Amino acid sequence: MLTPVAITRLEKAATDNGFDLDLGRVADWLHFGSSQTSMRIWITVVGESLFLVAASRADVLDALTDLGVIFTNPLPRGAAGARSVSEIAALHHLLRRAFQLSHTLPDELLHVFEAETVNLPRSTEAERLVIQRVGQDVFRRGLLEYWDGRCAITGLAVPDLLRASHIKPWTDCERDAERLDVWNGLLLGPHLDAAFDAGFITIAEDGAVVVSDALLADARAILGLDRPLKVRGLHRSHERYLPWHRAKVFRTNRQG
Repeated sequence: MLTPVAITRLEKAATDNGFDLDLGRVADWLHFGSSQTSMRIWITVVGESLFLVAASRADVLDALTDLGVIFTNPLPRGAAGARSVSEIAALHHLLRRAFQLSHTLPDELLHVFEAETVNLPRSTEAERLVIQRVGQDVFRRGLLEYWDGRCAITGLAVPDLLRASHIKPWTDCERDAERLDVWNGLLLGPHLDAAFDAGFITIAEDGAVVVSDALLADARAILGLDRPLKVRGLHRSHERYLPWHRAKVFRTNRQG
C-alpha cells in the first residue's frame, strides 16, 4: 500500500517532469496525464525504492532503450508496458526522458509543423522558403529534445553550438513526413555536422563513426576524428535513413 510520503514523492516526480495532470488512482498506481502531450503514465513504488513506471505509448517505451528494466507484471488498463528503476533520481530521469520522447515520436514534429504553417501562403519561392525555415526550426527543436540538448557523439551540451543535421537532406526528402522525422536527424557539434554533411564521416549500424579515407591524417587529428567515436543512443529506427547517407553522401575510397 502506498504511504502518504510515497504518494508525495511520486506526485512530485510526475509534475516536475511534465506530467502535470492528476488523473486519479488505480489500485496502487497513480495515474497522470500532461497538458503538453497526449501520453499518460502510471507510477507506483514497491517497498522503499523499486519504482515502476507504466506508459500508454509503446513507441516511447521502445525508445527508452537504456533506462530501467522492462516490467511485465499485471499493468493498469491502457498501459502499453512498464519499466522499473531502483532510485528516485533514476525515476526522475526516466519520466523526463519519456516526456521528451512523447514530444518527438513518431510524427509529433510533423503535426507541429502542419499546425504552424497551415495559414502560411506557398505560391512563391520566397513563401516556400519561409515554410522551409519554419520546418527546419521545428526539426531543430525536436532534435534538441530527443538528444537531451547534447551532441549525439561528443556529449557537448551547449545548445547554441549544436546543429540539427539531417541524415537525408531536406531537399532530397520526398515528403514532409521524412523531413520532420526525428529518426532522420542527429544533433551534432559544428565540426561534426560539417564533416557529416560533406561526407567525410558517416555512421555505421552499431553507431560507430566511420571516417572517409578522403580525410587526411592531419585533418583527422585536428578534428578529433583520429580516435574511436560512437553515437550514443542510436536507435534502430535511424537505420531508415543511415543507409541513404552511406550510399549517397559518404566519400568512399573510389570517390576520393
